[in-house]
Amino acid sequence: MSLPNGYRPASGVRITRRRFLAGVGASGLVVAADAFGFEAHRVLLTRHDVRIEGLASGLDGLRIAQISDVHFPGNRIAAQAALDLLYQERPDIVLLTGDMTESREAMKHVRSFVGEGRGLLATVAVLGNWEHRAGVGGQVALETYRSAGAELLVNRAMTIDIGGVPLTLVGLDDPVIGSPDLTKARESVVPGSTEIWLVHAPGYLDQPPANTPARPVLLLAGHTHGGQIRFPMVPPVKPTGAGRFLEGWYYDTFAPLYVSRGVRTTGIPARFLCPAELPVYTLRTA
Repeated sequence: MSLPNGYRPASGVRITRRRFLAGVGASGLVVAADAFGFEAHRVLLTRHDVRIEGLASGLDGLRIAQISDVHFPGNRIAAQAALDLLYQERPDIVLLTGDMTESREAMKHVRSFVGEGRGLLATVAVLGNWEHRAGVGGQVALETYRSAGAELLVNRAMTIDIGGVPLTLVGLDDPVIGSPDLTKARESVVPGSTEIWLVHAPGYLDQPPANTPARPVLLLAGHTHGGQIRFPMVPPVKPTGAGRFLEGWYYDTFAPLYVSRGVRTTGIPARFLCPAELPVYTLRTA
């Protein structure tokens, strides 16, 4: 390629290995500042209209918020950001899909968070692998949630009467460390009720559970953090129990499944190209 008339290369200016590495290093600092600072602390609100054929008119417009993977006692800034969004949205129902804590000592933070972020009609929680790992998967969790005005569903269902229309929330135990039992969980389901199933790790939901003719209108899970740190052209790291799922909507399962990226981080306290989220779902008649 010919050079423009009058062009002269600057004397002594050339890209050396040292200059190149220095540039990469500077870029790395910017990426690190973003990953460990801005992205690790912000929580995005995502809105989703869930269109359901045959939905009872009493449930049309019902708003449900999902909180997942808060991982107390870590990043309180992200947890507060999630609470601020709950204050702003004032959803009818708040669903907590596991990994709220990583230690028994942090259950006090869970109680405070849940108490402040309750739904207008109901607040329901299921267990994640971290609750089991921390040894708070039994009576400790049950009492903590009840004292905060929420119900813990471990292979159990809860039916809410909404203007004479039954909505049943079916909560399963964590598939990674716990023992999910759908048959037991659905024992109290009201016939003809609209069902939403909750489980922490989404891999369990890849195939319809055996001998279960019921079909929920919505499946909700977390656990994956959406990969948490996502580098372009590099496969994301997913935890055991994620299966083929990473984040967002999946319509090739036996019912529509949404996998939340969660509120906080675990392991490395950073996010990159994978912001935390608080999904809010609005049920709509198709």
